[in-house]
Amino acid sequence: MATGSRPWGALLLLLLPLLLPAACRAGGGCAGEGGPLEPFDALYASGVEAYYGGDFAGAARCLERALRSRRELRDARLRCRRSCRGQVRLAAPGPGAGGDLPFFGSVLRRAGCLRRCEEPRLGAASRHRAAEEVGADFQRRVPYSYLQRAYIQLNKLEEAANAAHTFFMANPEHMEIQQDIENYKTTAGKVDLIDREARQHMEDYSAGVRHYDKEEYKLAIDFLERALKGYYSEDEDCQLMCEGPQRFEEHEYLEYKAGLYEAIADHYMQVLACKHDCVRELATRSGRISPIENFLPLHYDYLQFAYYRVGDYVKALECAKSYLLFHPDDEDVLENAGYYEGLLEGTMDPDTVKPRKEAKMLLRRHKLESHLLQVAAAGLGYTYTEPNYWNRYGARQDEHSVPSSISSEPEDGPRLSLAKKPMPKPDRELKEGGPLLYSDVKFVYNSQQLNGTQRVLLDNVISEEQCRELHRVANGIMLAGDGYRGKTSPHTPNERFEGATVLKALKYGYEGRVPLKSARLFYDISEKARRIVESYFMLNSTLYFSYTHLVCRTALSGQQERRNDLSHPIHADNCLLDPEANECWKEPPAYTFRDYSALLYMNADFEGGEFIFTEMDAKTVTASIKPKCGRMISFSSGGENPHGVKAVTKGQRCAVALWFTLDPLYRELERIQADEVIAMLDQEHLGPSEMNINPKDEL
Repeated sequence: MATGSRPWGALLLLLLPLLLPAACRAGGGCAGEGGPLEPFDALYASGVEAYYGGDFAGAARCLERALRSRRELRDARLRCRRSCRGQVRLAAPGPGAGGDLPFFGSVLRRAGCLRRCEEPRLGAASRHRAAEEVGADFQRRVPYSYLQRAYIQLNKLEEAANAAHTFFMANPEHMEIQQDIENYKTTAGKVDLIDREARQHMEDYSAGVRHYDKEEYKLAIDFLERALKGYYSEDEDCQLMCEGPQRFEEHEYLEYKAGLYEAIADHYMQVLACKHDCVRELATRSGRISPIENFLPLHYDYLQFAYYRVGDYVKALECAKSYLLFHPDDEDVLENAGYYEGLLEGTMDPDTVKPRKEAKMLLRRHKLESHLLQVAAAGLGYTYTEPNYWNRYGARQDEHSVPSSISSEPEDGPRLSLAKKPMPKPDRELKEGGPLLYSDVKFVYNSQQLNGTQRVLLDNVISEEQCRELHRVANGIMLAGDGYRGKTSPHTPNERFEGATVLKALKYGYEGRVPLKSARLFYDISEKARRIVESYFMLNSTLYFSYTHLVCRTALSGQQERRNDLSHPIHADNCLLDPEANECWKEPPAYTFRDYSALLYMNADFEGGEFIFTEMDAKTVTASIKPKCGRMISFSSGGENPHGVKAVTKGQRCAVALWFTLDPLYRELERIQADEVIAMLDQEHLGPSEMNINPKDEL
């Protein structure tokens, strides 16, 4: 999120009476020492106000204090809930009248314990009830976006770089921050960036997988075991944090008049649902919606093979059996476990090797939670659907997600051969090489020649005359910022972006503001491109337009010296590219319904502006394409094809950008309306453009 526009949480806070009127002035502090903890939302509001007031030192001071206050608030609550759980055990209800008094008495004593523990440090509980919008800002790490800008103004580049990196880890689609990070690396020479909100169990897991991939099995074991220990510790904390206040979504609280047991059940079911979802919470990277599939079981799967490779067959069997708790019918790991048992026969009884206790306890608790939630759904009118928390074959599988399957081979005794479980089959068979339909279209490169998957480069899709005519149309209908929510420089401040849609072109043509035949040309060539893409990639179902955009980007004079940014940063078209994790997350705000993309170029009289494909790291270029009139690059829209545009340093670069979907539910509305306009024009005998979209000569 750019800091030029305030987030909803910050705007909401700035409308409230500020609790810290002088807290962030130069030389001041954001909280008194030794007193109750200052509310993080008030500190955040003061920091944002200071930022927009130009007091960058005060902004940095208050924002840092807000982040620290939020951490201390969580730590204090965890400490008190853990302490009071140990001090006051919940008593079992007894029989007969008054039998429930011991239980409710223990509930009251625990509540009193929590109050006595929290109040000296936190003050009244109402002080720390932040608005949901503010909580969402912190969840998305918005304060770090302000921090990095404040630190830039203070010339603290290292702090700015770490703040930018921390924000980017939860917002990988944020192109401006991505470019800022590259600038920090260049200007400050800072390569090792710190994620200040990193979750240690996730960091250890990732490190363990990296060592595993390098066949450094002892180091992999160290990190994966540490990740497991951290996971179970975080799970306990997550369970405790769920015991806080809950929202009564179906009731207005002040008017809620439920009886004793209904009220208890209402609140407890929300607490229970929160606790049950800790499995998802602990498997989800910051800023993401979807968790890493099969996250906890994967630890044991990696470990069972790593322990085998270092010769510890007991631990290998223990981890294999732990994995099988989650997936008892997994043939590969069942085979592994049998193999390990064979290795141990003669030295010990393999049956004495049991799954790990913590895995058994978590799974038993998880199943009981699920049972209670389903009982509540059936008997109390709740709506609940049990997610598949341990799905092995989801779209989020890591590249090395299932390192199981072993076989013994006679060469120099038994040995394991690593084989990954098959990835889920795509919903369509990937093909290419179909007919280009039009005799004048020239094939240039296929996927292999472009070093990728589902890629094709074509020339002569349109003629020189059609390029010139389309360029004239563009000059007559394009508006600055069209297609970019009015932002004239959405990707870089060094270029101006202008665009127009098919419907707008036809509307201007019908009104006589541009030649109608020229306006229709835009419609016709986009349809020609769609037909070519559908045919070349040999799709078995109709390819629909998702969005069609005529776009020009113009280098701004006086801003091209020493440019090190891109005209369009590296991204994927239907998922959020996460170069640090080597992942592409197919979730909102990405356009997840897009399946294929194409760019049809209109000119070559500019400098720079090469289209590039990269690896998932967004750095390693795999192919570079120089635009020219009639050239079209098309490719599948997923994480297999990260791409971007190099800086346009002189002149104007124009193209027709096309995105397609196989799902008719996501057809481009303006295209449907444009189809109706074309039908109306045909009825009025206004005729098509000079170009016939129906292929005259199929190849």
